[in-house]
Amino acid sequence: MLRNLSLTSRLTIFFTLVAATVVLGLGWLLMTSADRHFLDLDRVALADKRQLIEDILSDANSADDARLRLGESLSHHHGLLALIKSSSGEKLFQSEGFNPPESFRQSVNAKDGRELKTWKDKATEFHAIEFQAKAKHIQDVDFDVSLAIDAEHHQEFLNELERSLAIYAVMATLVSGFLGWLAAHQGLAPLRAMMTRAAGVSGQQLQERMPVDAVPIEMADLARELNQMLERLQNDFQRLSEFSSDLAHELRTPISNLLTQTQVTLSTKRDVATYREILASNAEELQRLGRMVSDMLFLAKTERSVELPNKEKFSAAHEILSLCEFYEAVAEEKRISLTTYGDGEILGDRLMFRRAVSNLLSNALRHTPEDGKVDVAVVDKGSVTEVRVENTGSEIDPQVLPRLFDRFFRADPARSHPESDGAGLGLSITKAIAEIHGGTATVTSNQGRTRFSLQFPHSINEVG
Repeated sequence: MLRNLSLTSRLTIFFTLVAATVVLGLGWLLMTSADRHFLDLDRVALADKRQLIEDILSDANSADDARLRLGESLSHHHGLLALIKSSSGEKLFQSEGFNPPESFRQSVNAKDGRELKTWKDKATEFHAIEFQAKAKHIQDVDFDVSLAIDAEHHQEFLNELERSLAIYAVMATLVSGFLGWLAAHQGLAPLRAMMTRAAGVSGQQLQERMPVDAVPIEMADLARELNQMLERLQNDFQRLSEFSSDLAHELRTPISNLLTQTQVTLSTKRDVATYREILASNAEELQRLGRMVSDMLFLAKTERSVELPNKEKFSAAHEILSLCEFYEAVAEEKRISLTTYGDGEILGDRLMFRRAVSNLLSNALRHTPEDGKVDVAVVDKGSVTEVRVENTGSEIDPQVLPRLFDRFFRADPARSHPESDGAGLGLSITKAIAEIHGGTATVTSNQGRTRFSLQFPHSINEVG
């Protein structure tokens, strides 16, 4: 049931229960203390009258003298009753209407007057003591004295106090509940403000942030985490928007080429050789589209932090040498010197590693001028193995460097390379492969040399 209640309602119920418990506890303590106080008063009063009775009996010269003096002394105290009789049962003095129950009477040895006893006669409650006393006029006879006091006026006060406390407890509980609701409602106002701001977040309004300085300390951490989450969402949404725009641009060109070429071909009857040539051209465009879609799917999988399909330890130098043999023909055609050195151990997927290095080699050979140089180095740094692909040629603008690993980004403003059919996803894939291995991808360009570096930790758990 509580799960269906709001946090304000839960806090209000909690405050109300706490207030009711405190008020009822104080009321019980007050009632108990008042009752104990009245018992002490009656005990003191009875002890005082006991001393008076003992003095009168010890000073009276006869039974009549004792009765007279006892009547005069005890009649001044309202509600005080006494019964004095000898051990043989002969009554020396008895207050009017006073007849204690048989169960109240105890043996002679127990009648020491120290124990305050209670009994009820109909609706009236009495506090009483019993003791023995000696009289001057009869030395060899012990008198049993039952002395009681009417506690009705005390009980009336306690009943009235109980009614007052009950009314106060109800009122105090209601007021405390209202104040608890008010405090909870006002205290949760910053949370409602955060909810209002969060409700205003949409695809068009991702700039909203939680008010960190305007909320209590307990909510400040939550506000910061929400702001960080919104920052990530805004960045990802911006990247997605840019990706969608770039994707549309990249797909438009080959599709437009295919459509235009096909329409032109169908407009006039051609010979078989022409049709074959056009179909071969269309096939090249379709292959480019296929590679682009495949690369996009690969990037989507890496962004979801998928597990490496085949994790193993292998030699970086061995895989790089195999790749260099493949690219040797391209290097010789442009008279580019392609050299490798160093070695280190890689923990990860062998095919992914080859793809990342292949992208860097292809990129380096494409941008290295004739008679240039491409160096591939492997450096074991203890906790990581670093692979460096460095080529000579024109330096890259420092403002462009941070965006080289973005999807579809090309430093060429024309967004195309006549000598290449790439879609601008190679470096993005390379960076994604390094990151899925727990490593990093960086680039520097100065003094006529451009270096791409990939770092692979020896343990993938070392990702920080």
